[in-house]
Amino acid sequence: MALSDFAFDLPEAAIAQRPARPRDAARLLVVARRELRDAHVRDLPEFLAPGDLLVANDTRVIPAQLAARRGQARIGLTLDRPLADGTWHALARNARRVRVGDALDIDGAEGFVARVEARNSDGGVVLRFNRAGADFAAALREAGKLALPPYIRRPAGLEAADAADYQTVFAHHDGAVAAPTAGLHFTPRLLAALQARGVRRTTLTLHVGAGTFLPVRGEDIAAHRLHAERGIITEAAAEAINATRAAGGRILAVGTTSVRLLESAADASGRVHAFAGETDIFIRPGHRFRAVDLMLTNFHLPRSTLFMLVCAFAGMERMRAAYAHAIASGYRFYSYGDACLLEPE
Repeated sequence: MALSDFAFDLPEAAIAQRPARPRDAARLLVVARRELRDAHVRDLPEFLAPGDLLVANDTRVIPAQLAARRGQARIGLTLDRPLADGTWHALARNARRVRVGDALDIDGAEGFVARVEARNSDGGVVLRFNRAGADFAAALREAGKLALPPYIRRPAGLEAADAADYQTVFAHHDGAVAAPTAGLHFTPRLLAALQARGVRRTTLTLHVGAGTFLPVRGEDIAAHRLHAERGIITEAAAEAINATRAAGGRILAVGTTSVRLLESAADASGRVHAFAGETDIFIRPGHRFRAVDLMLTNFHLPRSTLFMLVCAFAGMERMRAAYAHAIASGYRFYSYGDACLLEPE
């Protein structure tokens, strides 16, 4: 398949600049096997059954954009993902000015320094900071800025509401550059309604990296490689998922990040195993889904790997029809936009 197979025209006005308020007032397009149905996210319990399991990503977005100095040189850094040895992979602007062994002084937090441990050919660097744990988190809050997606326009700078708006109700483990945006729609009220319906929930962790914003280059999508992202599925979460399916319940994955990690951790029989490591799984049409029965997700960019993923799950023709309906009906797209509930093809 070619990149152009995933193209569609999207009016600029359809790109949401702020979320719905309250969050669960966002619209929900239900893409069932035989029909499209317009609803709202607050209606989600109607489409689920007692015994179903909601699986959400509990990563917390960090202020990942940093300004650094090496002598007189200015270096822009965007933290990408934490590595197992305590270092961070980061994307660097003016990377040609950075050498292994350099100490980079981070603006905005006194004494906050990153040492360059490695350079990658793609402009990425591996950094070891001089603070860890709670001290590192505090320094990031002082020095870092939220890395909102480029299609959310903030010409005057970040708004006060963005810090809360771009964090999900599930957020618990620091490490994401970008929010797992399907989770942005949930509220305590909606979670209570799901519980009352008999829908259980568990979480996994996939720290969404800066690579999520990178476009696919070239027509041959098979040649594209995703940046690796760090993920964790605990033994308890894996047991809950497997027990649900064994009892005849369905797994609702909240967001493409949850889908990617579940599919990375599932064996050929569909059994999900505990997972702690990196995944660069690229799901596109032809993928056989093993661990996901339903998907809740936002509306994605044309030609993006995320649109390819939803086409793989629900079928290209159905997703083209669903997106055409959404555009014609005034649905709002991307991170702060509306959502769709997908049944598999």
